[in-house]
Amino acid sequence: MSFDPFESSSDSLIAPAKTAFAITPNDSDDLPGAAKAIYVGSGGDVALRAIGSAEDVILRNVVGGSVLPIRVRSVRITGTTATDLVGLA
Repeated sequence: MSFDPFESSSDSLIAPAKTAFAITPNDSDDLPGAAKAIYVGSGGDVALRAIGSAEDVILRNVVGGSVLPIRVRSVRITGTTATDLVGLA
């Protein structure tokens, strides 16, 4: 039996993430790839730009251990106080 019995299944927005990557907030660079969601390890504010947005927004007082179900292209260092961020794609 294969390690991943779902390996031939197509990916979708509602499917569980297949990859995870550490997010280092940056004011000018986008993430290496779009994330389906962000895991917030230690709570605080998260400044981000969603895939279809032209402006950044700040999600305030995000609780540590939360998963934000938002497709994200950038996480900014200015305005982000939350730490241990992980992109789920």
